[in-house]
Amino acid sequence: MSTGRTGAIDATSKGGDAAEVPAWARPSVGRVLVTAGEIAAKVAELGKRITEDFVDDPPLLVGVLKGAVLFMSDLCRAIELPVDVDFMAVSSYGSATQSSGVVRIVKDLDAELTGRRVLVVEDIIDSGLTLNYLRRYLHARRPATVDVCALLVKEGVQRVDLDLRYVGFVIPSEFVVGYGLDAAERYRNLPGVHTFDVHAQGAG
Repeated sequence: MSTGRTGAIDATSKGGDAAEVPAWARPSVGRVLVTAGEIAAKVAELGKRITEDFVDDPPLLVGVLKGAVLFMSDLCRAIELPVDVDFMAVSSYGSATQSSGVVRIVKDLDAELTGRRVLVVEDIIDSGLTLNYLRRYLHARRPATVDVCALLVKEGVQRVDLDLRYVGFVIPSEFVVGYGLDAAERYRNLPGVHTFDVHAQGAG
């Protein structure tokens, strides 16, 4: 996996305190991997870099629903350019905690891509198979460029070589929730990114 000029932060060694997990999320939600403050700082940094890189031709931001909605909202406000935004919904998980490997377009884009610079905004990259499919799909619509900005990348699990232009944090290969990421549609509203125990009492 190539992460280019990202300056990604390695979040593999972060500890955590039970007090950082709200009572309503216990016991399924575990230690914090990336705090809300760290996310805010990283989003500001990414916004600055994107502003500099696309200053002559503002991109179309393509958010991948539902997980990227909070990241997309914060990121677009950190970019000091007149960007356009659109959304796609791509399913490969369903209600499971592991990707099925079968990709399905649930909601397509409304925007025209021909000749445009496209920046795909992803919440998390694990195997990379879904993103690989998505990039091929978008390239078929003849954009000028397709780049990717991912908040999180799971370490060591990519099954394809991905060229990720912007990466926020590298995290362990664990199931995580918070800041838009869910388990069976729950826990998206946690302000940080946490580990998730699928076997804990009350999980899911």
